[in-house]
Amino acid sequence: MRRWVKNVDHFLFPANLGFLRTLAVVYVVFNTLVRVGLAIYAGHASLFWPTQFLPAMLIGFAFDVGTATFFLAPLALLLSVIPNGRFARGLVVALALPLCVVLVFVGFAEFVFWNEFSSRFNFIAVDYLIYTNEVIGNIRESYNMPVLLSGVAIIALAIWAWIIRRLQGVKPHASISPRARIAAAICWAVMPVFALAALNADYKEFSSNAQVSEIAGNGYFDFWHAFWNNEIDYDRYYKTLPKAKALKELAVELNGDRPEVTITQRPYEREIRATGPEKKLNVVLISVESLSAEFLGAFGNTKHLTPNLDRLAQQSLLFTHLYATGTRTVRGLEALTLSIPPTPGHSIVKRPNNDHLFTLGEVFKTKGYEPLYLYGGYGYFDNMNTFFSGNGYTVVDRTALKPEDIHFENIWGVADEDLFTLTLRELDQRHARHTPFFAHVMTTSNHRPFTYPAGRIDIPSKTGRDGGVKYTDWAIGHFIEEARRHPWFDDTVFVIVADHTHKGRGQTELALDAYHIPMLVYSPKHVAPGTVDSIASQIDVGPTVLGLLNFSYSSKFFGQDILREGKEHQRAMMANYQTVGYYEDGVMVELKPNARTRIVDAISGSDRPRDALGQHLLDEAISYYQLASEAFRHGDLRVAKP
Repeated sequence: MRRWVKNVDHFLFPANLGFLRTLAVVYVVFNTLVRVGLAIYAGHASLFWPTQFLPAMLIGFAFDVGTATFFLAPLALLLSVIPNGRFARGLVVALALPLCVVLVFVGFAEFVFWNEFSSRFNFIAVDYLIYTNEVIGNIRESYNMPVLLSGVAIIALAIWAWIIRRLQGVKPHASISPRARIAAAICWAVMPVFALAALNADYKEFSSNAQVSEIAGNGYFDFWHAFWNNEIDYDRYYKTLPKAKALKELAVELNGDRPEVTITQRPYEREIRATGPEKKLNVVLISVESLSAEFLGAFGNTKHLTPNLDRLAQQSLLFTHLYATGTRTVRGLEALTLSIPPTPGHSIVKRPNNDHLFTLGEVFKTKGYEPLYLYGGYGYFDNMNTFFSGNGYTVVDRTALKPEDIHFENIWGVADEDLFTLTLRELDQRHARHTPFFAHVMTTSNHRPFTYPAGRIDIPSKTGRDGGVKYTDWAIGHFIEEARRHPWFDDTVFVIVADHTHKGRGQTELALDAYHIPMLVYSPKHVAPGTVDSIASQIDVGPTVLGLLNFSYSSKFFGQDILREGKEHQRAMMANYQTVGYYEDGVMVELKPNARTRIVDAISGSDRPRDALGQHLLDEAISYYQLASEAFRHGDLRVAKP
């Protein structure tokens, strides 16, 4: 065995390629240390249980070795055509420095990404390559860049110095047979191909603990995998039902288990008929950046971060068991605007052919309203301008503000108070034209780096998440008080809801507390205060608002009115990159690529037996996601172009 290993070593690393052995060791050891560091940083003792940690390390080692070939193969081919000697050694030393810098920089980047998303690189990281201005600006404003970059430089130079020392101990060999050079070069050329064929992202999904699975990954491989799998064909990669069965399941889901329910090719196309006269009220929907339910005193928080929202909660219709569909703003915008489950891959907000869809704004438009989308940042980010303008909204972003109108701004946008001042101005203009309005307002201040104007709250700017939450709460409270002075206030319904929570994921794949968000409906003259404890999804917000206004309309929404059918049928949908889920009766159904499914206890995360209840919920989940994916792909969610 020892002789065999020695022969393989001599074959792969002849004298001219001896440098690769050193670089391979550096790459694997460094990524192992990153893996251990991320586990420590995650702060969960369960990650270090032998049955979890050891498999994660072994699987991670396999990923590290496989991805190392992609870096080493080009160097092997280059060194194979250069005569061994002083020049070759100098070239090796020169190439080693940028490689060390990349290695260490990516390691630091993994910690920064984990701090934000509790995950290895995924398609969010791929997306961020497009928006380098915002992302680099956010990192620069959130972290001490001189310290971080100095750390990268120091560690990279230390590794480089160690490599140079190792090379000094290797004596050059002038004579290496052409056959040995060619054989080694061919072997190195094909190794990345074999590695690509052998490695599979599913290998790291060995544990029910989502963070253990992430620890087992490799940042380079995960980034590449995300790059090639941004768009996911549901029918090809996920569990499906026969079309007739899926249609029947969804028809019952959306229309109730009644004899008169007919099974059509599009069960989501249905007529909504109100029982009373329409209420021609304005609507202001505020989707608040990263507002987890746990921040509000109304949900048990004792830090007094949201005094204004807590006061409004007592005067509003408060929804206590609402769940976001995803962990990013574009997922929240998708759910609130389109009322569609979070199908795998990109949010529809960022997909091609996402114009002229049936939206919440479309319903208001048919009723004579002007739908607006107001955003404190630049609307090109995350394709917001294109999506909303392509679906009939009037888009107003920070470009509508003059410099003198801005009290504070960071890389993500203007301070929320300036966004709300802009909102008041735009709404006044519509009211002056006697045009009812539906305004969707998207805030930005509760986002890293958590900076805002001084003197507003008792937490200094840029000191953490608590300050971002409390400032946003102040800005919302200030906006409501200012709105009271405007003539349209009494006839306006204010809906305050989060786009997502501040959490990436928990120890389970789809942890409930990572999706729990608040919703308040406030309109002193039209909506009585109260509490709604029904379990509901973010896709139900639009139909519920329309129900409060007693609107009758032809619907293509997958969501339901929480106050009506939602009382009888309580469920929620949520997604985590490639895993989509369905929560009902304390059970979470997870649908994953390669047609994998899990049925788990929603609280403990432990697997449940596939009994009648589990199978019933699995069929319900599949019908939602299968038919929603098909509806968008086939263009069935479109409306007639004007």
